[in-house]
Amino acid sequence: MVLLLTLLLALDLTGIKAEPRLEKRSQLALQFADSALDSARDLYKKGEVDACRTALGEVEAGVQLSYDSLMATGKDPRRNPKAFKDAEKSTRQILRRLDSLSDLMSAFDRGAVEPVQHTVSDIHDKLITGIMGKKK
Repeated sequence: MVLLLTLLLALDLTGIKAEPRLEKRSQLALQFADSALDSARDLYKKGEVDACRTALGEVEAGVQLSYDSLMATGKDPRRNPKAFKDAEKSTRQILRRLDSLSDLMSAFDRGAVEPVQHTVSDIHDKLITGIMGKKK
């Protein structure tokens, strides 16, 4: 079951990486991260902690791919904020959902969520800084 889930998630992320339009790739990666978070929650509720950890890794990978894709566009977030603002809102929502999942988990299992929360929070902060920061 775990291997099948991992294979399906990896195929989806590989397909997203093949998207030539970087802003669209960013959007798809965030949708992927959101669905991986749904999977992580469902798997944890079923008691499949290892599969939940794998799904959380996919959440982190999806958010990172989204950010990397936006940075690869070469656009200034202050001048062209739409895609960056959409990503910021999505990462904020993912952070809220990660907090909710962390509250649902036992204290022993929360260690799986904390690194993902840290990564998503860092990316969210970078997006905010890019949009609201001073001109270079």
